[in-house]
Order: sequence, then structure tokens, then C-alpha cells
Amino acid sequence: MNKKLVKSWAFYDWANSAFSTTITAAILPVYYYDVAAKGLDQSLASSYWGYSNSIAVFTVAILSPILGAISDYSSAKKQFLRFFAYMGIIASILLAFVGEGDYILASILLILGTIGFSGGNVFYDAFLPEIAEEGEMDRVSTRGYAFGYLGGGILLAINVLMLLKYDWFGIPNAMVASQISFISVGIWWFVFSIPLFKNIQEEKKTQLKRTQSYAVIGLVRVGQTLKELKHYKQLLIFLIAFWLYNDGISTIIKMATIYGKDIGIGTNALITALLITQFVGLPCTFAFGWLSSKISAKKALLLSLYVYVAIVLLGFFMSSALHFYLLAICVGLVQGGAQALSRSIFGKMVPKNRHAEFYGFYGISSKFAAVFGPFLFGLVGQLTGNSRFGIISLLVFFVVGIALLHRVNIEKGINEAK
Repeated sequence: MNKKLVKSWAFYDWANSAFSTTITAAILPVYYYDVAAKGLDQSLASSYWGYSNSIAVFTVAILSPILGAISDYSSAKKQFLRFFAYMGIIASILLAFVGEGDYILASILLILGTIGFSGGNVFYDAFLPEIAEEGEMDRVSTRGYAFGYLGGGILLAINVLMLLKYDWFGIPNAMVASQISFISVGIWWFVFSIPLFKNIQEEKKTQLKRTQSYAVIGLVRVGQTLKELKHYKQLLIFLIAFWLYNDGISTIIKMATIYGKDIGIGTNALITALLITQFVGLPCTFAFGWLSSKISAKKALLLSLYVYVAIVLLGFFMSSALHFYLLAICVGLVQGGAQALSRSIFGKMVPKNRHAEFYGFYGISSKFAAVFGPFLFGLVGQLTGNSRFGIISLLVFFVVGIALLHRVNIEKGINEAK
């Protein structure tokens, strides 16, 4: 295993995790609620945030399998990754221009940034089977998530300090500090992506003569893959399970801060809790890599999902900053492990030489499903006028996902892929 290449690959997680921490999870939800959506009803602000996330992930869900198939055909994962990374970087920087009442602009930039972040991850994930042997995938995947926790956490800590003590930095107020934090995400993402773009080399394949556009080729290959999925029964069951439980996980990540804001928890407490999640998540993600080698990746993943069921139940009754801190610790314990092990389990069951194409389906499994979580959260909150009922609605994603995951036979799935 090429250690330099693995480190370069993991540093991209360090780079783009700044978007998921500072923008998606911590600072932008509060900024959207207090500044961009100023003048709107409070429940509408949280609902519009949920709808914006749904639109973003729906777009990514449509694009992911097509782009994955195209990148496999053209050996262009690196170029596509760079394109989406730059889209996310630019959108992050432009968020600094969102002012009071600009919730439509904020939503558009959130959508573009999320497309850049999630679309790029389709190609980033597809490099995993190329840089790590089958027996090393769990460890390398968890290393990537751990780097993400550390990198995203460090920048979030800097941005939180800048928000709380803006006068130390010569910044006039918290609003300007938030805007600067958005710019910092774009710069951070760009700088720490450089090692990957410099060192990663695409696996070269024999190029077939192309008589159709890449878009048509991509659509045709997606259709073929859909037909062939019936030959990979275990992979298909896993995809559906992942679709469900990961929707619950991603909705918690995206909606936790604005949910806390809606039930009256202070801004500083909300952002501090997200920071706690990052630094608890760092060692715990490594721990799940170790645990998977002791009890199996599937059992370790199931353990993390049972914790999520408890998190949703406790979240319904949450009423104070202390409760939010405790839940932040619980999320940090399992979030990175659940996502990293899901990625590596999937990678083990993917047919050889079709990594990007099938990771496109991995993307659609998570992103299409992730449309429903924020949408359901927003809809239930809007209909009931109480976002607590939105959070409890997420239980169905975890319960059904766990039930399906119990049916997955990973070893059988590996044999099916050969």
C-alpha cells in the first residue's frame, strides 16, 4: 500500500469536511435562520432549510450514477472530482455575500455547494478500491473519515473562536465573522485538496472507440447496471439498507443545528456542540476501524445504528443545552464509524473495474434517499407547527434499515462480485 497516496487521499476528507462542519452543520444553519431568513416565520425558516437540502441531494442523486458511469468509461474520475470540488469551493466563498432576507440566494448557494461536495465524493469514494487492498479498506476508509473530523474540526474551532471573539480579530460583528468563515471554507477546501490532485493517478484502461456522447454512454451504462444489479443480491440488499439508515444519519447532520435553534437552544451552545461532535468523532472513528477487525464490520455498523435509534428518541425530549451536548457526544461516538464502515463494506462487494459506476449507485442510494429525510422533517414540522415531531419521524429510516442490514451476507456478496 502506497502510504503517501493514502495520506493524500485522506487529506481530501480533511479538506472538504470543512463544508459539512462549518457550512452544512454549524454556522450556515444559524446564519440562515437569523440573517438570510429574517422576517420569515420561525417554523418556515427550518422548513425552507430542509427543502433546500432535499433539492440539493435530489440533484446529486440524479447526476451520481450517470457521472460515475462516464468517469469509468473515460478514466476521468480525477477531472470530475476537481470540477465538483471547485463548484463547492466557489459556492462556499459566495455565501459571504448573503445578507438579511436573502434566503433564496442562500438556498441556491447551499444547493450548489452541496452538489459540489456530494458530487465530488462520488469520485473520491471510487478511488478507495484503487488505493487500498480488500483487507485494508476498512482501515483506510476510517482513516479518511478521521482526517475529515480533524480537519473539519480544526477549521470549525477557528471559526467558532472568530464568532465568539470577533473583536480579537478586528471584525466588527458576528455577522461579518460568519461571512468570513464561509470564505475560509473555500480556501481550506482548495489548499488541502492539492495533495490528492497532485499525487493520485487514474488507473488507465483500454479506451474503446467512442461513437456516442459521454452523456448517452453514461445513461446506457446506468441502464445496464440497473439490469445487472439482480446478479448482486447481497449488494442490492445492502444498498437499500444503506439508503434508509444513511438518510436518517444525513438528516440529523443537516437538521440538528436548526432544530436546536427552533426549540430555543442558544447559538453558542449549538455551535459548541457541533465542535464537540468533531473531536469526539476523531478517536471514535479510528476505534470503529479497530472494532470491525475484532467483531466484523457488519456487527460494528449495526452497533452504531442502534445508538442512532437512541439518539432520535432522546432528541425528541431534548430541552436544554446540556441535553444537546450529550447528544453531540453520542453522535460523535458513532457518526464517522457508521459512514466509514458503510463505504468499505460496499467497496468489498463492488465488481472489479466498475468502481466509479457502482459508487455512483452508492451515491444515488444515499442521495436519493436523503431527499426524503430533510423533506419529511420539514413537512412534519410545518404541518404540526412543532419540529419535535419532525425529529421523531426519522425513526422509520433507522428501524427498517437495521432490519435489512441484518439480512446482508458480506462474504457471499464478495463472491458474487468476483
